[in-house]
Amino acid sequence: MTNSSEQLSREAGSGIGLTCVGRFAETRVLAWDGDTLYASRGYELLRCQPASSPVQWQSVGRFPPAWWRRITASGKLGFRLMRDGFHALVVLPSGEMIAAVPGAIATLAPGGGKFRVTHAMHRGTRPLNLVVTPDGHIFWGEYFDNPGRDAVHVYGSEDRGASWKIVYSFPKNSIRHIHNLVYDRWEDCLWVLTGDVGEECRVLRVSLDWKQVEVVLSGNQQARAVAAVATADGLYFASDTPLEQNYIYELDREGKLKSVADVNASVLCGCAVDDAVFFTTMIEPSAVNLDRNVALYGSTRGSSWTKLQTWRKDSWSMKFFQYGNAFLPTGNNSTNILALTTIAVEGHDLEASLWRVE
Repeated sequence: MTNSSEQLSREAGSGIGLTCVGRFAETRVLAWDGDTLYASRGYELLRCQPASSPVQWQSVGRFPPAWWRRITASGKLGFRLMRDGFHALVVLPSGEMIAAVPGAIATLAPGGGKFRVTHAMHRGTRPLNLVVTPDGHIFWGEYFDNPGRDAVHVYGSEDRGASWKIVYSFPKNSIRHIHNLVYDRWEDCLWVLTGDVGEECRVLRVSLDWKQVEVVLSGNQQARAVAAVATADGLYFASDTPLEQNYIYELDREGKLKSVADVNASVLCGCAVDDAVFFTTMIEPSAVNLDRNVALYGSTRGSSWTKLQTWRKDSWSMKFFQYGNAFLPTGNNSTNILALTTIAVEGHDLEASLWRVE
């Protein structure tokens, strides 16, 4: 991103200016915990406080992968081909860290060291996200191909990630898989997003004990979502469909739904920085999504949405070396820093960048 991109974003009326405060090679941002940002390089977990200058990364711990993954993770293309490294992270109030890595959920005790596997995946390689509630309970939903439409489970832990049990099951033939779980502190509930076809596409409001599961939206490709951001005004989410035009939506606190922006492709990531909300698109080939640019969209309190920046897909195969994407961290961010990692794009492959939001 350049100074001209910053000026363009302001001229377009979003009210958002972005100033780069750092770029870091082969680094994937994962999660915020207040003013601390967690990221990974290969199978090493790092943290920094981006508000400090200069930004300095500290090692937190490591996950010991299989011997062959140490080889594939040592280069960008091998890393992309095998989907190596950390894919999701939550930090508990008690200090434990729970991560999704290829084939497992792993837990790191306070004080650092080595992650240990606390759940081996039986279906799929990993969930798309993890969520932690204020009482320290962790949840994740199964994400696997599921051609037979078997029952799909939500797993939870009440002992800081030491053990896992099924807390809820979607019945057979009801959904294909679970895309995301998002905690909403304003309603003290979870939002659960599922896919992929017809009534399988759902946005659900769920109580923290999983005794109340309410379908809020369902039945079409615009209810097929992966990214959602809870704010004081309501829930912002974006569709993730290769079959139709994709949009950003606002579901306000009175339950009213409206489309607030159209986007150039499917959306997988969203986050909030102060009063600003951001979504990024992924380059997914389809007859509808023809754009070959990853895009960053932003808005201040949902008033006006602007495409703030784009990155061109690189020349490597999407089938083998991943779609172009820009990952955004989860968690609670108390700073004015936007963190993102671009992958499979020209000039900024597997690069983390930090931007002051003004």
